[in-house]
Amino acid sequence: MTPVLRTERLEFIPYRDEDEDHFVTLLRDEEVCHWMGQDRASEPELRALFRAVRDEVYPRDLFDVWGLWLDGAFVGHAELKKTGNVDGQEMIVALSPPFWGKGVGTEAVRGLLRHAADNRGLKEAYGMVGAENTASLELCRRLGFRHLRDVVGDDGTVTKMLVISTADPA
Repeated sequence: MTPVLRTERLEFIPYRDEDEDHFVTLLRDEEVCHWMGQDRASEPELRALFRAVRDEVYPRDLFDVWGLWLDGAFVGHAELKKTGNVDGQEMIVALSPPFWGKGVGTEAVRGLLRHAADNRGLKEAYGMVGAENTASLELCRRLGFRHLRDVVGDDGTVTKMLVISTADPA
């Protein structure tokens, strides 16, 4: 079961029914989609995805997924899950643009790393970051991620596959 997590400023709270509009707004944001390397999904698709998280992911404990909250305000989305990208678990963080550059991403990743080690018993975790996403790549560099390889998409875009030990991130 996805637990509630807390860091110094952030609360990682499993999504509740009343969070659906926050989820949809964040994942419909053009800038957020661009830096996540994904196409902008329609509102009905995102609402269906939200219901799938609530009705399938949580009851079956498929993976961990949260809304991120700072002082009662929704600031983003986080996940820790197995994916086809890596032989392990991938961390995903998406923040609302007003919270970029304020240390929220760093704090969210550190919280995910602590959860991965303490609650999931993972020795390492992975991240996939677009080669053009210099801010996220710098965050990963500061925290001690290592570059494993570049993944080139069918459209020619490059994504950096990164790994980090869950023990003592910088």
